[in-house]
Amino acid sequence: MYATFWALVPPIVAIALALITKEVYSSLFIGILVGGLFYSNFSFVGTLEHIFTDGMIAQLSDSYNVGILLFLVFLGIMVSLMNKAGGSAAFGEWASKHIKTRVGAQLATIALGCLIFIDDYFNCLTVGSVMRPVTDRHQVSRAKLAYLIDATAAPVCIIAPISSWAAAVSAFAPEGTNGLVLFIRAIPYNYYALFTLVMMITLTVLKIEYGPMLKYEKNAKNGDIFTFPHTTDVEETKTAGANGKVVDLVLPIASLIICCVIGMIYSGGFFEGASFIDAFANSDASVGLVLGSFVALVITLVVYLLRGVMKFKDCMSCLTEGFKAMVPAIMILVLAWTLKSMTDSLGAADYVAGIVQGSAENLQNFLPAIIFLIAVGLSFATGTSWGTFGILIPICLNAFPLESGNSLAIICVSACMAGAVCGDHCSPISDTTIMSSAGAQCDHIAHVSTQMPYALSCAAISCVAYLVAGFARNVVASLVIGLIFLLLCMFILHFAQRNAERVE
Repeated sequence: MYATFWALVPPIVAIALALITKEVYSSLFIGILVGGLFYSNFSFVGTLEHIFTDGMIAQLSDSYNVGILLFLVFLGIMVSLMNKAGGSAAFGEWASKHIKTRVGAQLATIALGCLIFIDDYFNCLTVGSVMRPVTDRHQVSRAKLAYLIDATAAPVCIIAPISSWAAAVSAFAPEGTNGLVLFIRAIPYNYYALFTLVMMITLTVLKIEYGPMLKYEKNAKNGDIFTFPHTTDVEETKTAGANGKVVDLVLPIASLIICCVIGMIYSGGFFEGASFIDAFANSDASVGLVLGSFVALVITLVVYLLRGVMKFKDCMSCLTEGFKAMVPAIMILVLAWTLKSMTDSLGAADYVAGIVQGSAENLQNFLPAIIFLIAVGLSFATGTSWGTFGILIPICLNAFPLESGNSLAIICVSACMAGAVCGDHCSPISDTTIMSSAGAQCDHIAHVSTQMPYALSCAAISCVAYLVAGFARNVVASLVIGLIFLLLCMFILHFAQRNAERVE
């Protein structure tokens, strides 16, 4: 079964079960179990050893993964502190005086998501904690909030030269290639990320909804922002910290951004003489985010105690409350990482590499679209954009060396990056999708099912743009054609929705 289609069966099983049963924990574990059985040739002891020793324990022993879990815990504690101090409620009251409409609340969420481009995990949880009170007041569904968060997380990070994603792509570039220059040259061809931003703003301004999201937004306008069973935090926010002010939210968020940037460049050797760009390119996002979030947490505690908005005992109670709030996200992440280790052990990367290399010579003009679709499938099945970069970028650059001046190399690298983000966007086992659900405090399967039609629409248009790019080799022509298709689809949906509303 090694390096065959069977290597992709475990994640396919997990994803199918999650979408059918609407229950993510058991679905992920069954996918892991299938992977363990395949790897051990259906040996009972071998399956258990592979799942827990080679899989779960190995993933929890990985320093990068542990760093991400610590970052989640620190962020959960900070969110709990901001809620209890009344900072979130105060910001919600301030925003309600300045943001008057549902469209305004959604555009403000998009704007904040675009501003926080340092890291997708950081983006998801920060934007969620800041904008939840605002979107709740304007009756925007939690599913729509989760989509806006997710659509401004990875798509923004993948076109921001100063981000943990730029550092990841740079790290996957072959030796002797300037990874950051490669990343910057690929930005204009990153159609999925660019089209997602345009599509999201167009959907918001024209008030277009389709697919399952339409039901969630209709319910939200009638007062039910959840639609799914939930434990709400709305009442807690209303009764929290009577002395809270907007500064009690702005200061922790600002300190978090500044400290995380400093933490990332510190991990990249900035204070040892490296330039800012090189430090970011060589940074360890896990270490930088942990150091930055911990320092920001300490600053928040000190400020709240000095201002007298919270007692020391209340601050300490937020430690456990913040941890508890992140337990569902941590459980899903651990299971998703374990599932990825199952696919790795079955040779999924080798299987996909063989497909790409086999088609490189015969289908050159179609290759950008083919690589985009392969990256979508691989990222969707494994739940990781970065893993997809690591597999496909070296293959693309081996097939089309940059030294030859072949523009197809840059287009193919962009197609790989865009497809990885698209698959990550759609996948219920993606860490970014999980973080978006956590940030919006939205049911995870509800977020996946409502977001998928939007992501697939954008993916189809991006595929057309890559087909044009493969033949034209011109960034302007393919970008313009893609945008025309996108806007045409949006206006058709807009008029169709208006006609449906008139009939009702």
